Amino acid sequence: GFSMSIYNVTSQSIYLRWPNFSGASSYRVTAIAVNTIGHSLVAHFSDVTLKGTLTSLIPNTIYAIQAEAIDKNGITLAETQIMQSTAPDIPVIDQAYSKLSNSVTVEWRAVPGATSYLLTAQDGDSFIETVVPNSPGTVMGLKPATLNRITLRSINSGGKSQPSPFRKAKTVLAAPVLSVSSPSCDSIAVSWKAMYMAAGFSVSLMRSDGLGRMLKENTTNTSLIFTNLDPGTLYTIKAYAWNVNGIPGDDSTYNQRTSPNAPADVQVAFHSSALRVIVSWMPTKGALTYSVTVSSGLLKLKCNTSSASCMVPSFQCSSEYYVSVMAYNDAGTSKPTDAVSLKSIPCVPVNISIEEDEPGHLLVSRSSVHFGHYYVVSVKSDDGLEVHCNTSHTQCHFQSDCGFTYFISVFAYNKAGQSPLGDVFNYTAAPCCPSDLRAAFVSGNTVRVTWTPVRGAEMYETSAVGWGDTALCNDTATACTVSALWCNTRYNITVYSFSEARGSNTSCASKYVTTAPCRPEIKNISKEALSLISVHWQSNNDEATYIATARGEAGLWHCTSSGNSCTLINLPCGSAFSVSAIARSPAGESLPSYSVPLETATCCPHDLILTQVTQSVTNVSWSVGMGAQTYVTALDSPKGQAKCHTLHNYCLLGCIITCGTNYTVSLKAISETGLTSSCTYQGYSSGACCPSGVKLYRLGNNSIRIYWRASDGTISYNTDLRGSKGNFTCTPSSGLSHCDITEIPCGDVCTVVVSLVTDTGSKLTFCPKKIYS
Repeated sequence: GFSMSIYNVTSQSIYLRWPNFSGASSYRVTAIAVNTIGHSLVAHFSDVTLKGTLTSLIPNTIYAIQAEAIDKNGITLAETQIMQSTAPDIPVIDQAYSKLSNSVTVEWRAVPGATSYLLTAQDGDSFIETVVPNSPGTVMGLKPATLNRITLRSINSGGKSQPSPFRKAKTVLAAPVLSVSSPSCDSIAVSWKAMYMAAGFSVSLMRSDGLGRMLKENTTNTSLIFTNLDPGTLYTIKAYAWNVNGIPGDDSTYNQRTSPNAPADVQVAFHSSALRVIVSWMPTKGALTYSVTVSSGLLKLKCNTSSASCMVPSFQCSSEYYVSVMAYNDAGTSKPTDAVSLKSIPCVPVNISIEEDEPGHLLVSRSSVHFGHYYVVSVKSDDGLEVHCNTSHTQCHFQSDCGFTYFISVFAYNKAGQSPLGDVFNYTAAPCCPSDLRAAFVSGNTVRVTWTPVRGAEMYETSAVGWGDTALCNDTATACTVSALWCNTRYNITVYSFSEARGSNTSCASKYVTTAPCRPEIKNISKEALSLISVHWQSNNDEATYIATARGEAGLWHCTSSGNSCTLINLPCGSAFSVSAIARSPAGESLPSYSVPLETATCCPHDLILTQVTQSVTNVSWSVGMGAQTYVTALDSPKGQAKCHTLHNYCLLGCIITCGTNYTVSLKAISETGLTSSCTYQGYSSGACCPSGVKLYRLGNNSIRIYWRASDGTISYNTDLRGSKGNFTCTPSSGLSHCDITEIPCGDVCTVVVSLVTDTGSKLTFCPKKIYS
């Protein structure tokens, strides 16, 4: 834990420090020269001393230095050792002098073992140090005309020696700061500020290329002017100041060119753009740049260049300009050249008007342009054909065709050239009229018009003009459907072609079309007979033929008339129809009229069947009548009438009818809407009356005689006897009113009925029964 460090070294001394070591009462330091025999040094220090200096050492010598911490008994508690070289010997300055205003140069003899040297220049409280490898050495950064105290130290790896004995040295004057200009192309003016301690100044001037002689002036003033110099030539100027002892200071060098002469042989020509001018001239010696000024009144245009030509843009048309050129270099500006007059190209013609003074002819007009000598009007159509008109007048005539777009440019010319390109005007001639116009009816109030497309048309307008009525249709297609026309009306149909640029061509031809007849209006329908129906309508077209149609599930029936009515014949009964009418003429067919419903009378049933249920009740049945919903059946006889109203196709009638009576049957078939057909059926009669006074008599041999009183001697009868032990039938001979049944079992209860037999042989079973035991 015990160590030693060195904090300074000189040529004959080494400065040491060490830390306090616990228990040490003193410290011993021993220095032994490594390469020198017999030279050693021992120093003792108390316990409170923690640093020491070894003196009287040999310069530029390596020493082995040992430090020991010793207790009060003289015992070494700890030790440490390091190697350290002393600095070289102190150098001696031979001379110190100044060649430049900011430095001093020092010369000395070399010191053995020194690897470098430290130069110090002190001016009052400030000093500047510089390390140099050997003699001579220069210290820089000093003040001009200032006395400095110069010292020198030698340096090796061990440290620096003590400073040498000082020398004094004064820096020379600084160089004057020149201000140089060329007031004219053959003179240069040089000036500078007054300098402290300067007794005089020397200024010399000569061409930088070495040609010619050098001019030199000595003066105590602060300015000079050199004249009779070459224009545009680079000169080198040198100047320095001297002090009262005649010692010259720093010199300053400045290169200055004389200003150039004015350019010669100025030429002006127009660029191809016509609003730019190329100005050229002969190069001027010494000129670095040139400035071209183009002026017209208050307007000034400039162009700066390093070549012998310049393009000046932004000329205004129809103007007169004056052009001059000046040469420049770093010294100044030449005089301007004599002004050259220049007239620019004419401006773009204005107030261009384009019109068709008559169909097929374009008239292009314009106003005059200042400095314009003549004009060219170019007209190019959109199919590529181009024509021109050269004139000094303000108008040109051209031929034009419908539907073409023409692009028109107008130029003015003079000696300077063509005017700039102005607006390209386009003029679109009116579109051509549609050709091959055709009109066809789609319906009674709608006409489809078609035509062939034409050049220049972007849209077509179809106009249909009738009595107080106009219909319009606009479309880009070559067909248009004009609807909502009045029926039975003559229309003037015209198709106008339209373009956005020119509008409509209103000179197109028209075509007359008459619309179809108006829709008939059925006033009423009357029934002339069962199968004859008359249809009446309001006639509104004398040239039209009218057709009435009855349409239903049963089929179609037609009638035709040129008047205001016609008759539909052979309509079936019991059918529903929709009746409408149309009108036909050479112009077309009208829309059908509104339909009127028609219902024919219901059909009478074909089959009628009467069946006697009792002596006073008869069942009437019939087949279904087409179109009938309900029926009313009536039986009329001299004794009264029986009636029945039913939804069915049968009915029971009685109460007022007695047996053996002739009667007539009438039937009414009624439809849903109450339409009725009356049907009459004659030649019917009721059956004979049942026999009365029926009695039974027992005969021998198990036989019974059944006796009755006949209502009519012409009626046939049949007797039935029915019992639990058998059924027996007896039919009497014609004209008899009794009948015998034999071999009847005894002990039985029988039912006996005497029935009427109709002409067809059927039995009427409604007569009363008798019980017999």
